Amino acid sequence: MNLAPIKPKRLSSGATIGVIAPASPGDTDQAAAGIAWLEERGFTVKTGISVNQTAGYLSGADALRARDINDMFASPAIDGIICLRGGYGTMRLLEKIDYELIRSHPKVFIGYSDITALHINIGQRTGLVTFHGPMVSSDMSKGLSEYTWDYFSRAILQNTPLGPVKNPVSALSSVCISPGQASGRLTGGNLTLVAATLGTPYEIDTYGKILCLEEVSEAPYRIDRLLTQLLLAGKLQQAAGIVFDVCAHCDSEATPPSFTVEEVLRDRLSGLNLPVLYQLYFGHTEDKVTLPLGVSAILDTEQNGLIVTETGTSD
Repeated sequence: MNLAPIKPKRLSSGATIGVIAPASPGDTDQAAAGIAWLEERGFTVKTGISVNQTAGYLSGADALRARDINDMFASPAIDGIICLRGGYGTMRLLEKIDYELIRSHPKVFIGYSDITALHINIGQRTGLVTFHGPMVSSDMSKGLSEYTWDYFSRAILQNTPLGPVKNPVSALSSVCISPGQASGRLTGGNLTLVAATLGTPYEIDTYGKILCLEEVSEAPYRIDRLLTQLLLAGKLQQAAGIVFDVCAHCDSEATPPSFTVEEVLRDRLSGLNLPVLYQLYFGHTEDKVTLPLGVSAILDTEQNGLIVTETGTSD
């Protein structure tokens, strides 16, 4: 079921940001640096109970992390929510999230990587537009590049569409894997997490969507395996178009023989009869676009690339 999109209120200087850790714990110094960076930009920051918790590779027990998400959405004192980092753990929370509460209290929600499981299911179960973008410990602790800040601020602080998504100057150029034009709402996130939803009540709906996929530190054969899994499930064929990011550290394996990531994408995706674009910056790279998931966009591989035609926030 495709729900009508709910757009959160755009943030402004002085807004209160809730920081939560729904996946793995973060480094204390990095968390502090990321919070300081937000405060320097005029935001007030409130940390959730999960931020200072550690339970093995999780930032606290499942019930605690889920409660943190629910509480941050419910609290009238919180204007928007940014995740501390990814890692692993959000899929464990999907049965514990109060989706009706989120629908009733829409807010800007930002993260990427393991946060993909939350993006998919908050979007599909509530209609809320969420934002695939930089996180506190992973990115803001080092300061955002001019490119990343530009797209971040335009996505959440302004009530205008992002328009054409352009790669950074002097960076890699986008690559057309399969030509064409398509339109649809944006969905997706981390390739591993997207594939992990299959066969569950929380699996991704790609029908008629522009599917955005990113990955990091996965050898080309693993990218092949994940894409093949999505092909066998019919998920790639159902999409209107596919955008793949700059796959950070995915072509670095020293042991031959191997295909490159581009060769894998051409082999697995070029026969789908839909537009496929490779090497946009929205994943595990210093420069990254903040993508509003759930809004309308156009994918035109031969002209303007990915064009986000709808704003993700409301006034």
